[in-house]
Amino acid sequence: MAWIQISFEVARERFGLAEAVLEGHGALSVTCRDPGDEPVLEPGPGEQPLWSRVIVTGLFEADADVRAVRAAAREALGEGPTGWCTEALEDRAWERAWMDDYRPMRFGERLWVVPSHQESPDPNALALRLDPGLAFGTGTHPTTALCLEYLADHPPAGERVVDYGCGSGVLAIAALLLGAREALGVDNDPQALVASRENARRNGVAERLSLQDDAAPAPAPADLVVANILSGILIGLAPRLIACCRPGGRLVLAGVLAEQSQAVVDAFAPVVRLEVSEPRDGWVRLVGVRDV
Repeated sequence: MAWIQISFEVARERFGLAEAVLEGHGALSVTCRDPGDEPVLEPGPGEQPLWSRVIVTGLFEADADVRAVRAAAREALGEGPTGWCTEALEDRAWERAWMDDYRPMRFGERLWVVPSHQESPDPNALALRLDPGLAFGTGTHPTTALCLEYLADHPPAGERVVDYGCGSGVLAIAALLLGAREALGVDNDPQALVASRENARRNGVAERLSLQDDAAPAPAPADLVVANILSGILIGLAPRLIACCRPGGRLVLAGVLAEQSQAVVDAFAPVVRLEVSEPRDGWVRLVGVRDV
């Protein structure tokens, strides 16, 4: 099977937006690399430092509309992208290339996301094993990192967790590794549910993870609801997400650009008073407690 790889160069602070645009137009994976030879120092917990400029590469199925992808990127990023390149890839060489660029990442003190072909840097860590696949969420995007950091800093020990828009299942699996009693992953993409199930099996938590399509009836209220989805979808889902959270339970929302945060805050008020984090590459995390 053939694949198409679309690459372009942007400033570091635009990488998160570029990644979201490519994912939103069907990219199976998104990676970045140094366009030159600029050193990046050892990161601290939860940090994914980037070069001042990065080459962003999205992998697409062979029938992807390259013109539409390029037009969407230009509309979102303005005239910033340069060095456009489109390349055909045969067979599954793309997966090896993706894995070669994928490195362990730490969130908080003990949680690491580690590809299966590498050793965990810390033998005492909670290592979440995750490889590239056909559903999103590996910890590389700022929105996923913000959620993982919250879970690592506020372990949901003994709690019931809902991961709404679960993608690869990374947030639900992280919650289970951090002591959650059980977790439910919800998504409208059947491939995401398949990926989540397989990733849970690899991490030894499959028996505590349930999965359902978002067209199913709303799940029973949980202690913690995590939703890493774009802001427009979060706003539309606000009543359902609130219903998924028990009175006194917490909501953690991501996928929100800083300038969109007030609209999301308003959509959940007055039932949930959301606090907005400091931006990271333009993205923020919103956390709140549902009023009784």
